[in-house]
Amino acid sequence: MKILMVLTSHDKLGDTGNKTGFWVEEFAAPYYTFIDAGIEVVLASPAGGQPPIDPNSEQSDAQTDATKRFYNDEVTLKKLSETVPLNDVSTTDFDGIFYPGGHGPLWDLTFDKKSQYLIESFWAQGKPVAAVCHAPAVLLGAKSAGGDPLVQGRTVTGFSNSEEEAVGLTDVVPFLLEDALIKAGGHYRKKDDWESHVIQDGMLITGQNPASSEATAVQMLELLRAMG
Repeated sequence: MKILMVLTSHDKLGDTGNKTGFWVEEFAAPYYTFIDAGIEVVLASPAGGQPPIDPNSEQSDAQTDATKRFYNDEVTLKKLSETVPLNDVSTTDFDGIFYPGGHGPLWDLTFDKKSQYLIESFWAQGKPVAAVCHAPAVLLGAKSAGGDPLVQGRTVTGFSNSEEEAVGLTDVVPFLLEDALIKAGGHYRKKDDWESHVIQDGMLITGQNPASSEATAVQMLELLRAMG
């Protein structure tokens, strides 16, 4: 099996002058979950090349076994520095698509037309679509075959308003993900802040926060195995 992982290319945290990007744990834990299961993983991003890492995800209190493994994995570090531009990706080459979070996707992947096309294509082919933390924002512009928002009528989760408030970025982000998913017709569900929470609705799998990253990947892996 082969999975496409799509990372952000956006590195500016609004007008704060601070940097953002993807959250290391939300990439590393799913990546190794897939790799250790014998699945080939291709990394892509809108701009290609090295995607920006959110510096806050490199702080000591954000480290896990998966992130420590990542920092010592020269092969994966090189692979990450050479992500494929989204425009060069074809859905027919993959069995599913996974989006790690971090604040970056709120600014670029949410509105990226190729990303939306990929999500719609995977969905139309009956292939799993998964996103964790802020990454469910990538679903907002995607449409079902009937032209409705992809999340409309589907149960989803993602980084909550209270979690955004806890990190002090409510007034910095371009939109609050919880509110946006509800506005798009999604049946948004959450657990307590920072508690692992994953929801599967058919071929759609979403995770609430960094603590949900591995569980989101495991759920996708189980779905792929069930599909044969």
